[in-house]
Amino acid sequence: MFDKILIANRGEIALRVARACRELGVKSVAVYSTADAEAAVVRFADEAVQIGPPPPARSYLHIPSIIGAARKSGADAIHPGYGFLSEDPYFAEICADEGITFIGPRPEVMEQVGDKATARQLMQKAGLPLLPGTVEPVSTVDEAHDIAGEIGYPVIIKAVAGGGGRGMSVVHQEEDLARTYQTTRATAQAVFKDSAVYIERYLETSRHTEIQLVCDSHGNGVYFGERDCSVQRRHQKLIEEAPSVHLSEEARREVGEAAVRGALSVGYTGAGTMDFLLDLDGNLAFMEMNARIQVEHPVSEMVTNVDLIQEQIRVAAGEPLSVTQEEARLHGHAIECRINAEDPDRDFAPAAGTLETYVPPGGPWTRVDSHCYPGWTVSPFYDSLIAKLIVWAPDRERAIDRMERALSEFEIAGRGVKTTIPFHSRIMAHPKFRSGDITTDFVEQFMSTAPAVAAR
Repeated sequence: MFDKILIANRGEIALRVARACRELGVKSVAVYSTADAEAAVVRFADEAVQIGPPPPARSYLHIPSIIGAARKSGADAIHPGYGFLSEDPYFAEICADEGITFIGPRPEVMEQVGDKATARQLMQKAGLPLLPGTVEPVSTVDEAHDIAGEIGYPVIIKAVAGGGGRGMSVVHQEEDLARTYQTTRATAQAVFKDSAVYIERYLETSRHTEIQLVCDSHGNGVYFGERDCSVQRRHQKLIEEAPSVHLSEEARREVGEAAVRGALSVGYTGAGTMDFLLDLDGNLAFMEMNARIQVEHPVSEMVTNVDLIQEQIRVAAGEPLSVTQEEARLHGHAIECRINAEDPDRDFAPAAGTLETYVPPGGPWTRVDSHCYPGWTVSPFYDSLIAKLIVWAPDRERAIDRMERALSEFEIAGRGVKTTIPFHSRIMAHPKFRSGDITTDFVEQFMSTAPAVAAR
């Protein structure tokens, strides 16, 4: 096991990793920008190192500063959390060169699965189902027209290096293809420094289903059920739940085993997810792999009773998985709501500021992953996540009831601060959500008909 782990991240995930370290008896090192000097993880971690000014490019994304902090503190491993450097094979390679363990897959594996076209090729070879489309980048407009004509409209153009809901464009008609192809490539180049794109059939109505898995370096892999992430806006997830009400036990086992088989086939180690689209006929198609822990991992922890962050750390240290597939059974139902400093009634515009009031909910089977406290300022330099509210209950109906209760207890206030709490409350009360009949276009439909309410 490691002696000391540096956490190359901020916010709630940094605090989450630090807590896992403490329970494992491993010392933790927090890094922080000057904007985060009073962060909760800075107070909680065993050590803290300031790495630069607020802009991420000069702090949390500045590799020399991160490596310098690791060497200064004597950390023998780095946990990247999610976002920032978590899926950067170059950073993982530098860690290896410096003799520091990167808690995640090997650089070459990360590069393979991070390239969405390559990942589609690899998973196709491993026997995972794919939507009709390309497994190699589409290089010209003429090629794009030929492919779209063959698989049929609508199609979706995706950046090979994309992620976080960016670098994706849907095309419904042939006359829009050339323009959208060019703009998507330009966006991909600007955001990801890689203009390569691929094309696949677009499902107008589908359910976003992802398999949580962890693989060790001893050839073992375990899947921890699936999550339904269909409540999303512009490909950004808002609410996640586990398990999916749309998979039978047989389908769950088949897709879970296929996901683990695909991961092991490329030598994957660590925590990751396989993302699938589930059509209304119950057919699953592989979409992409995320080579890191996910924001929504707590719902999987709640239904399996497994600490996924600790599993990440164990397997990175060369230990075998501490649980078998037989032990990773699902129990009950869990739901997570992302509480952001945004105003849903103004197209989710940022609404950050200082939190004068911050009173999280409590009670049985209610979990709040957060780095915030009264007096904390939600900075405009970083994402707007204030907290992740997670509940568990024996079944989905009672989990929704518990989430409604927890949301009603959550008190957040501050000058200029608005949150997504009222939005989540409206979703929980919506008959369609309660029925479970949710597809990825639900939020757009909901927002076009729902009346505005005062945000808090």
